[in-house]
Amino acid sequence: MGATRTPWHYPLMALRLSRTAVAERAAGAVESPAAAGRIAAEPATTVRGREVPTNWLVWLCLGIVYVVWGSTYLAIRVTDETMPALLTAGARFVVAGAIVYSVLLVRLGPAALRVTRQQLLWSALIGGLLVTGGNGLVMVGEIHVPSGLAALIIASVPLWVVLYRRIAGERIAAGTLAGVAVGFAGVALLLIPGGSGGHIKAIGLLLVVLAAPCWALGSFLSSGRPLPSNPFLSTALQMMIGGCISVFAGVARGELGSVHTGAFSGRSLAGFAYLIVVGSLVAFTAYVWVLQHAPVSKVATYAYVNPVIAIILGWAILSERVTATIIAGAVIVVASVATIVRRESH
Repeated sequence: MGATRTPWHYPLMALRLSRTAVAERAAGAVESPAAAGRIAAEPATTVRGREVPTNWLVWLCLGIVYVVWGSTYLAIRVTDETMPALLTAGARFVVAGAIVYSVLLVRLGPAALRVTRQQLLWSALIGGLLVTGGNGLVMVGEIHVPSGLAALIIASVPLWVVLYRRIAGERIAAGTLAGVAVGFAGVALLLIPGGSGGHIKAIGLLLVVLAAPCWALGSFLSSGRPLPSNPFLSTALQMMIGGCISVFAGVARGELGSVHTGAFSGRSLAGFAYLIVVGSLVAFTAYVWVLQHAPVSKVATYAYVNPVIAIILGWAILSERVTATIIAGAVIVVASVATIVRRESH
């Protein structure tokens, strides 16, 4: 959600970098990342004069994106067991963003990392929406909500992006709008009390539901805004600033007083490390590579594969219940997202 996403998590980053990759192929220049649903398939056979690598390598990197980004919901759930949600989310992105920024600083030098006040303000707004409004709300929501169910609700991010495009005055095909309506019907089905096979606090579901439009709005606003032209720099700033906002929100929520590092379980610490290293760095690297070496239409399949992976992992590792309602809702949501992504990428 994605990164329809956005190098962190990730319907967002995926969505936001798609148009950039197409533009790089076509013109060899980097432009601001675009929102979900505005991608165009480009079955190019070369990328900047390089031959496309063998198919197995493309699928290997895409498989990493499938599994890792699908597993981040599981890692969040495990991290939530003994660590404060918003403080942890903030620390994750501050660390990941600092690593990306440091690499850029070494490779490009300080002069290449200068930004204007306007670029910084937009990075703060978008980073706040993506990191705090999107990921942060999921972190808090998953204290009460199973990881697979959370992933299915967040899979609605592309649906919200289409709505934002329509509100902004863009003409949307009737078939796409119909797909959006069907997708939201699937989300509503998932929210039926008792449908998930156990008692889930309404506040948890509400927070996860609210995370989707926040994620989508951050992705949507990133298109055509005065962000740094280097997408890696833009991402690093958004992660660091958004992470700081999450930390402040965690302090305001009273999480600081409940921090007892001795109570952090090894399992939660492992989940936290996984989110930073594997989720935010390894998978993002694989995503950017495959986006530069494969048609965007193929890469966009992550949007409807990730929630399926999340459901399977939650069931297999955390013994989360997979009820008939969840299966029905999953089929509806995933099918609608798949239809919209395929329609909008051609």
